[in-house]
Amino acid sequence: MKKDITIPEVENVFIAAVQEWSDDFMEKVWYAYLVNDSDFNIESAMVVSKAFGTIDGEMRKTSILRHAFVEVPAVSVIKIEMIEKSLLALNNEFMLTYFIGNTLYDKKFIFKANSINENNTEEVPILFVDGVIVR
Repeated sequence: MKKDITIPEVENVFIAAVQEWSDDFMEKVWYAYLVNDSDFNIESAMVVSKAFGTIDGEMRKTSILRHAFVEVPAVSVIKIEMIEKSLLALNNEFMLTYFIGNTLYDKKFIFKANSINENNTEEVPILFVDGVIVR
């Protein structure tokens, strides 16, 4: 029975962290984006995020946040959430589930602790700004 199950590979869809100016905080903050760099519309996308790790020898974890998007058009981006400054020292996990047609796709993206910083940036496709990408 397991051999009959095909698990499709997620291609050209990823999560990027981009630093932007925030008038609310009067400083630059990091935002997570869902990037659909494929030729297909993504439907019924669900992103579940959390952060976890160890700070000063103590295990820390955040509550789970859920975001739903009815459709993410081909070659587009959607802002998911702000990544709070204190969470950059933790692993930030984004679990993405979506449909293309009748096929379900599922992938876990993890920004390792302290990996979201200006030294790890590269140009994010479609946005054409520097950010940290996990594929």
